[in-house]
Amino acid sequence: MRLLLVEDDVLVASGIKLGLSNAGYAVDWVGTAERAMDVMARDTFDIAVIDIGLPVMDGLELTQWLRSQGHTMPVLILTARDALQDRVQGLDRGADDYMVKPYELPELLARLRALLRRSQAATSAVLRFGTLELDTGLRQASIVVRDGNGPSSSRLALELGPREWTVMEYLMLQSPKPANKDKLLQALTGWDKEITPNAVEVYISRLRAKLEPHGIALRSIRGFGYRLEQVGAV
Repeated sequence: MRLLLVEDDVLVASGIKLGLSNAGYAVDWVGTAERAMDVMARDTFDIAVIDIGLPVMDGLELTQWLRSQGHTMPVLILTARDALQDRVQGLDRGADDYMVKPYELPELLARLRALLRRSQAATSAVLRFGTLELDTGLRQASIVVRDGNGPSSSRLALELGPREWTVMEYLMLQSPKPANKDKLLQALTGWDKEITPNAVEVYISRLRAKLEPHGIALRSIRGFGYRLEQVGAV
C-alpha cells in the first residue's frame, strides 16, 4: 500500500518512514502541506498520515482541502496536540482517525490496517478469497485445506515475499473488482525506489504459480490490470 506522510520534523519523519517501510508500506514523505497538495495533484495514495503542526498551512487545513478536492483516501492525524478540541476539530475537518505523539508503532500499524479495511469495506483483519487467507495483522498467508467432506480443516503456510504480499493484499482488498495495474505499481514503490511496469507482471507470475494449484487464478484484464478468480480447488 502506498502511503503519504506529511511531517515537518525530519527525525520524527525518518522514524515513522522506517517503521512503516519495514511493515511493507511504500512511503513517500513531504514536509509541508503545500508540497503535499502538489504531489496529490499528480500521484495517487492509499492512505495519508498528517501532522497537525505544519508550517504555514497546518495539517487540519490540509485535511479539509483534501476533502474539498474530492480525495477519499483515509487520513490519520498524528500530532503532539492532545486537547479534546484538537481531536474533535481534526475529525470534523475530515480525518478518519487521530493519534497523539509519542506513539507506539504497533498501534499505528493496527490503526492504518483498520482504516484501509474500512475504506475497502473489509470487516476483518483476515482477508479471504477461496482457500487463501491473509492475516494482515500477523502478515501470514495460508491455504485452508479441508479434511475430507467434514467441517474440519488445516492450514498450509504460503510463503510470500514482501512485494508479493503487497500485490496479494491489494488484489484481495479490491476483490471482486479488478485491480488497476498502474495502482499496483504505485503500491509497490515510492519516489525513492523505481521499478518498471514489467515488475508487476513478474510478481503476478510468481503468485500464479503459488495460487493456481489451490484453485485460485489471477486473470489478466487487457488494458487495465488483474482480478482474482476461483477455478475450483485441486
